[in-house]
Amino acid sequence: MRNLMLRSALAMLIVSMSACSSLDSLNPFSSSSSKSKPSELTPIVPTAELRTDWQFGIGGSGEFSFTPAVIGNSVYAAARDGSVARYDDGRQLWRINTGQTLSGGVGSDGKLVVLGTSKGEVLAFDAANGNPAWKTRVNSEILAAPAVSDGLVVVRSGDSRIFGFEASDGKRRWVYQRTTPPLSLRTYAGVAIAGRAVVVGFPGGKLVAISAENGAVLWEGTVALPKGATELERIADITSLPVIQGREVCAVAYQGRVTCFDVNNGNQLWSREVSSSAGLDVDAKTVYVSDEKGSVLAFDRSNGSSLWKQDKLALRGLSRPLVLGRNIAVADTQGIVHLLSRDDGSFVARFPGDGSAVFADPQRFKDGFVVQTRNGGIFALSVK
Repeated sequence: MRNLMLRSALAMLIVSMSACSSLDSLNPFSSSSSKSKPSELTPIVPTAELRTDWQFGIGGSGEFSFTPAVIGNSVYAAARDGSVARYDDGRQLWRINTGQTLSGGVGSDGKLVVLGTSKGEVLAFDAANGNPAWKTRVNSEILAAPAVSDGLVVVRSGDSRIFGFEASDGKRRWVYQRTTPPLSLRTYAGVAIAGRAVVVGFPGGKLVAISAENGAVLWEGTVALPKGATELERIADITSLPVIQGREVCAVAYQGRVTCFDVNNGNQLWSREVSSSAGLDVDAKTVYVSDEKGSVLAFDRSNGSSLWKQDKLALRGLSRPLVLGRNIAVADTQGIVHLLSRDDGSFVARFPGDGSAVFADPQRFKDGFVVQTRNGGIFALSVK
């Protein structure tokens, strides 16, 4: 049912070949998918303006999802055809073609740019000029953007194994793997790094903190518990990035809950029933979630109580929400970016994009943010 799988990047299932035909309706690329239409947008009276500071075209993402990496004034972007580029303050500093079909990226710390391929190759380039630095391989396709921090490159493979590599030469430092349910969603979510902990969401609703030093488990928390009579009903996967702020880490699961933990020890702080494959963001007082039905929900960060709900974007396949000052940005599968008030969820402004879907998480950039569309449009936007 297409309306239940709002982001096509997450809708394909990792299953045995014998089960694929029975799950065809969950694949939005299938001809048998439901044709439920997204809600029509009603006119708004804008109280702000979303302005394009600059834009470029990098190339389409195809069946994959590429998230731009933002480091200071630099934006690194990639496309399915192997193109990788760096943009500094609205000018293209360099652009290369790796000569391979890319499937995951972009990860960067400003020194290294790291991407993945559908063959499991990890490709690293010098961030200053795009020259090759090193390459290595994992056991399966790479769908998520690698994370780069403090001399460590963390890569998630398509079977949810987590690899730690030395940023200097690509030598493997450690690998973490766990048993996954027989049926799980294909996810483009990577990992979040907080100090010496790598925090990862897994199929089955588990959130795990791994030591960046050796890959050992620091703690494990339950975001959601699988429930239901069938394997489909029991899918409760974390398919978006956990968000870390201060001493807290929050995550949300599809057909599950949004839950916040103490990042130091994994103690659960609160939990609320909500289903999301897109993800969440937080500020000092509030947790914001884009749910599977196309609503944006706000919860009190201290106790999880509901604050407001914006439900005028039903079935529009929302991206993860992004907090921007007094506002929240969220994009949809028609490429439209919506700016909401952080106070009550009311509409503040809209930006039309290039007409193609935004599946990648919007990224903060300077005083605004960057979005990448499925057709490869890179837009640096600011609020005026």
